[in-house]
Parts: sequence; C-alpha cells; structure tokens
Amino acid sequence: MTDRLVLLGSKGGPALRPGGPWPSSSLLEIGGRTLVVDCGLGVTRGLTDAGVSLKALDLIFITHLHSDHVLELGPLIHTAWTAGLAAPVTLFGPPGIGHYWQRFCQAMEFDIEIRIADEGRPDLRDLVSIVEFAEGQVAEERGLKISALRVDHPPVTDCFALRFDHAGQGVVFSSDTAFFPPLADFAEGADVLVHEAMLEEGYRAAGREDRQRRKAERTPACQPQLCRGSGPHRQRCRRQKTGPQPSHSRRRSRDRRGRLDCRRQENMGRRLDDRPRRPCCGAWE
Repeated sequence: MTDRLVLLGSKGGPALRPGGPWPSSSLLEIGGRTLVVDCGLGVTRGLTDAGVSLKALDLIFITHLHSDHVLELGPLIHTAWTAGLAAPVTLFGPPGIGHYWQRFCQAMEFDIEIRIADEGRPDLRDLVSIVEFAEGQVAEERGLKISALRVDHPPVTDCFALRFDHAGQGVVFSSDTAFFPPLADFAEGADVLVHEAMLEEGYRAAGREDRQRRKAERTPACQPQLCRGSGPHRQRCRRQKTGPQPSHSRRRSRDRRGRLDCRRQENMGRRLDDRPRRPCCGAWE
C-alpha cells in the first residue's frame, strides 16, 4: 500500500452550501494502515470515491465532538458493517466518544439485531473497541506512533491536534484551533501539517457578528415602545414592573377610581366606563 493523504472534507462548520466542500474528514494511509481522521458528513461517500473498501476500515480518530467532526461516525462504521466488515475496528477519541458509540448502537438496535439474525453478521457492537485519550502519547502499534496535543478551541476543552509518525515520516492534523504557539513545537519535523485556516473576509464577518451580539447583550430588555391600547390611554412603557402584578379585581377597582376622579371633572353626566385598562406593554406606569 502506498502512503497517501486525502482530504475528504475540509469545510469548517456543519452547514452545507451548493457546490461547496464537505465538513472535516481525512483519509491517511501510512505504514500499511488505513486511518480515518474525523467523520464529518460525507465521509462514507468520500472514502468510497477515494477507492477505499469500507471492509478495510482499520483505525478511526476523532479530534473533538463537534458535530462537523463526528456526525457520520456511527453511519460510517454501520455502513462498513453492512458492506461486509468483519475485522475489529479501533475508535480513538476524546472523553465522551464511548458514550456517543453506545447511544448510536442503542438507536440502531433494531437494525443491528435483525441483520445478525437474518444475515448472520457478527455483532457490530463486538467489532468496535473504544479508546478515549488525553494529551500525550495515544498509541503505538506496528511501528505507528500516535500522539495528541490539547489545542485552544473554546468552549470545547477536549479538542486535540494529532500526530502520526511512521518510519521517519510524520503527518500532523491541527484540528480546530485558535492561534496556539505550542502547536508549532508539536508539528516540528513533520512532513505534512494539515492546519485549520480562515479567509480574512470570513474572519472580519465573524468579528462584526460578535460585536453586534455584544451590543445586543448590553441593550436593556425593556425599551420604550407604544402601547397597543387605543384612545387617550396610548402612552409609552417607561419601566418594567419587577414585583407581582395586582390581581384583576384590584386593577379594576383602582382603574375605576382613577377614571371616576378624572371624568367627574370633565363631564359629570357622562356614563362611566367600567372596563379595566389594559396594561401598557406588560408594564405599569
């Protein structure tokens, strides 16, 4: 097997656009092993288009649990199983990856059970081994060494860059990260560095959205606005009521007295309107 790296998906974020790239996933063939790094939407189709037999699935690595890196993980393994996968697969990921796999198998329990009974397949749940890793050396087997570095990707804390070394060759995946100087040391001497990047235009747009969000957060919750009532009682809401509102009967009595005093001065002969006044935009003057 010739060593090669194929970027199956290189888009940041889970949204899809017509004619655009797929979310994050990569194929790395190194040292006779077939590795998949991240499993965003489209990874299964990408692997088959790259000429990889799904039955040859070997090692899977997840850098962090954002959906654009993990959404098609379960479907990839399940589809490989229906295609004839019978050899063990090892799934490496941050804390929580085992929980993800357990829940996926529970969601697919009907299909798994019926295919075992009807088609004689091995139990998918027994084929997958889970390894949850932290920063440092992840694994070393058959001359392939895998190590991880925790990177800066708030609010996610368990997000890791990954390095794969074999026979003097090294490939590093930065995963999602902000500017993070320790990553330079981690990738030193590697032959290939697959690093996250952002167009300057997109970075500026994100900055504008962040400033608008912060401005909205500083805006008071109750702004002056016109009451939806009609007639002489249209007025502006000036403050928000913080305590409990009076009961309906108390509002009615208070309103009657207020209107009675006003209307006696204006027109003693006019019939009083006993209907309660509507509160002004949920607040009281």
